[in-house]
Amino acid sequence: MPIPDTKRILLKLSGEVLMGEQEYGIDPEYVARLAEEVKAAKDGGLEVCLVIGGGNIFRGIAGAAKGLDRTTGDYMGMLATVMNALAMQNALEKLGVQTRVQSAIPMSSVCEPYIRRRAERHLEKGRIVIFAAGTGNPFFTTDTGAALRAAEMNCDLLMKGTSVDGVYDSDPKHNPQASRFERVSYDHVLSQNLKVMDATAVALCRENDIPIVVFSIREKGNLARVLSGEGVQTIVQKDN
Repeated sequence: MPIPDTKRILLKLSGEVLMGEQEYGIDPEYVARLAEEVKAAKDGGLEVCLVIGGGNIFRGIAGAAKGLDRTTGDYMGMLATVMNALAMQNALEKLGVQTRVQSAIPMSSVCEPYIRRRAERHLEKGRIVIFAAGTGNPFFTTDTGAALRAAEMNCDLLMKGTSVDGVYDSDPKHNPQASRFERVSYDHVLSQNLKVMDATAVALCRENDIPIVVFSIREKGNLARVLSGEGVQTIVQKDN
């Protein structure tokens, strides 16, 4: 399926994909493989920015379920995303790709604060920008942070690389008869509560007319295939 003409993309990666085959944390070899795919997209002429979740290290909502204050848990989760961003930055720079990490929570010793105009300039200069710490506020997911940054950066696509190869009408892990959508509207995703991204993120993309491309990042080389229109994915966009 052809992907709409694109110049600038935001790639949202689930934190869990950084674990590789591990049960927790960061697998440097797997991060290096992901970095190669991101570099290939950039070398193909795209301006690329990233948002990486923190679920491989800590999830605020999971901590809250065990009695941790939700706000505290969410801030801890934001710090986990900074750790993942630094790991990806390290892997990209080992490949010779200039990369900047910008955090919504200022921590000047390790990365830049989020400044939209500075991020725009980095992208124009051919650098990859990794946005960390979500929106900087509790009660918002990194999906919402990705949608927000995609809107602020005027991205043509928000690409969600996850463990599933698209959007299904039910959970394919529990229902072997689940059917994958080739294309689906924002409204259908929201009305049927399909587990693509959280509702706030989907609504934000709808309001700014940013298509969401959901695909599996675990399959090696899949990012390039999806960008060329050859891979398996689901595109979430407005009704034609």
